[in-house]
Amino acid sequence: MKIGELAAATGTSVRLLRYYEEQGLLESYRLGSGHRRYDDSAPAVVRRIRALLDAGLPTRVIRDLQPCIRLDGTIAGCKLETLQEHLQGLDDRISALSETRTSLAGLISATRAREPRLV
Repeated sequence: MKIGELAAATGTSVRLLRYYEEQGLLESYRLGSGHRRYDDSAPAVVRRIRALLDAGLPTRVIRDLQPCIRLDGTIAGCKLETLQEHLQGLDDRISALSETRTSLAGLISATRAREPRLV
């Protein structure tokens, strides 16, 4: 399939597909004319890439995970530790943001208490 067809099939821009290729996430082959072609599995690969990006994983980690991705899209245990590390990182950031939010809410509350005319 051509790059435009893959873009239409996956709802992904041509530019993004080229980026995935540059990052080693998606493979194509070239025709004699230099045009990219993708095999029939490419739409599933792109959907997997999108799902992993939506899960907060950077492209370098997705590239490392690829050998462990099963045909059904699940990830074999060989990279479970990597996924757990990223989950812990997200938990840490959520905790830090929660503390920051509490501080900001306290500042707003204290400001309103001192300036009752502000709403």
